[in-house]
Amino acid sequence: MTIDITEAAKEKITEVIGQSVEPIKGLRLGATPRSPLKADYNMALIKGEDRTKEEDVVIPNGAFNVYVDPMSAPYLDGAKIDYIENLMGGGFKVDGPPALIEKLGGAVAAKIQKLLDEQINPSVGMHGGYVSLIDVKDNVAFIEMGGGCHGCGMAHVTLREGVEVVIRENVPEITEIYDTTDHASGKNPYYAPAE
Repeated sequence: MTIDITEAAKEKITEVIGQSVEPIKGLRLGATPRSPLKADYNMALIKGEDRTKEEDVVIPNGAFNVYVDPMSAPYLDGAKIDYIENLMGGGFKVDGPPALIEKLGGAVAAKIQKLLDEQINPSVGMHGGYVSLIDVKDNVAFIEMGGGCHGCGMAHVTLREGVEVVIRENVPEITEIYDTTDHASGKNPYYAPAE
């Protein structure tokens, strides 16, 4: 199992470990699946008493070890951890493995993800939105809309005349695209929903 930790992230983690009053055992990385193809990532320092488990995957990384539980391992093998500074401060960013979609969802899911990355998301990104692939099952693609698309009054048009058209033209195996988004909970839609 491999995890790519950038130099910026290594420096920041080492700095935080050096400033800790309590002894630090290492860094724990975890993944909580949101769907069969997506996961939310978390990381925490392992402080104080030994809170590692025998079944943990241990990845030595110079000044500290990285610990991953077996359930999280498939979602983290090949992941990248970076530390990013911007005007709002700094923070860690965990990007899932590039091959995760193909590994967990197969070749059809990988084709759809490529379309999302290269065609669909750059287009909807101009309005602050994005589309995520949630699952592919029985020739049905399940997607979720976020950002400016979440709750947008024109989301159905973006789906029917944009997302569906691109996917159907390029991935003929897909017979239906299903939007799983709870649009009623959208907080910052690009277009306000109809009254």
